[in-house]
Amino acid sequence: MDKILHLVANETNGKCYTSFRYCADDEIRIPTLDFDTKGHEISLVVKEYGETDTTLTSSKSLKQLADKILHDSPLFHFFLDGSRRTYKVDDIELNRNVYPVIAGQIGVACCHRKSPSEFKCAEFEHNLVISLPKIANPNGGDASLFFNALAAKINKTKRVEKAEAKFSKVLSYDSKKQDEGKKYEHLGIATIQDEMIETEKRIVSYLSTKNLINPDRYLIKDGSLQYKPMKTGDFRELTKIKSHYKCVVGVSKMFNPELCRDRNDKSNADKIAQLPLYHRTPAYKYKSEIVGSVFFSIWYVRIRSAERSFSPFSGVLKIEKILISEEEHDNGLDSQEIDLITANIINERNPVCYGNDPRWANHLYPIYLTESFIKSKYFSDINFLNLF
Repeated sequence: MDKILHLVANETNGKCYTSFRYCADDEIRIPTLDFDTKGHEISLVVKEYGETDTTLTSSKSLKQLADKILHDSPLFHFFLDGSRRTYKVDDIELNRNVYPVIAGQIGVACCHRKSPSEFKCAEFEHNLVISLPKIANPNGGDASLFFNALAAKINKTKRVEKAEAKFSKVLSYDSKKQDEGKKYEHLGIATIQDEMIETEKRIVSYLSTKNLINPDRYLIKDGSLQYKPMKTGDFRELTKIKSHYKCVVGVSKMFNPELCRDRNDKSNADKIAQLPLYHRTPAYKYKSEIVGSVFFSIWYVRIRSAERSFSPFSGVLKIEKILISEEEHDNGLDSQEIDLITANIINERNPVCYGNDPRWANHLYPIYLTESFIKSKYFSDINFLNLF
């Protein structure tokens, strides 16, 4: 069969409707997918210090240290980012119910800085996926066998072969009746998001196992490290793989400042907004409700002046590091390590991608390069949708 959707309908005993196709990222706002800004960020109530210096009660300037190490070998050598584009490609009737067929492009890249002006791609995965309802498996047996076989058949269609494309997986989402307000589109997109996160974890674990990231060669991961547990996958629980994140720092460009609360459960948003340039907040110990028994040290730093930005939080980054050892769990992260991490992040702020990205004030340039590299490898929306 020439068309993917015809093949899917035939293999699942379903009927496709030739519905309008569109990029779901442009049409649907999903409240539970973006770990930085949508839903998964839980209130950070300040109850314990996340660093060894418990005398630090106000912001601390790292400008002097940043200038001192400016010409030293940088702490960060690797930069990881994940991205996905999702699409509603059709509706399919199965057992008299109609479900959306969701497809996506997943890109995850890790760039390696070999010299101040030379960046190379250390790891890159560009995966095409389709997400179908679980009921699409007509056999009622091992769903993974059926969906893997379906992916193999899809890759043999003429359009896919001619485009030199390859679908890595056919994913599945819950096909049971959902509560009001919960859409099947959201569930399908969530499976693609989870697949992207699984790829990020796999790359970090590989780099750690090969000792490519170590105390002298850290990795910045774009976004939060607060990965929620997943039902499937080799890296489904952060508690079991956290040792690979010893030299990994999560940096979030966007966050909800209202979720950071003090001991009296009052907002700390004003303190974050008023951070002086190149100052960091004290680090606080935090246990995420969505991750499980994993503790984090979290702090904020201002890398650009708010005077030239569009909001008081532009130029502020949220930094996370997982507390690995028992000593870190009991006493927090070494304050000297926090200072060194923060000073290096301050030095990563230039050059600036001003004009190329509306988030320029919060961007670290190596992350911007990594993100741009991923997007350059995507099929255009038109070409991707034409595969179906």
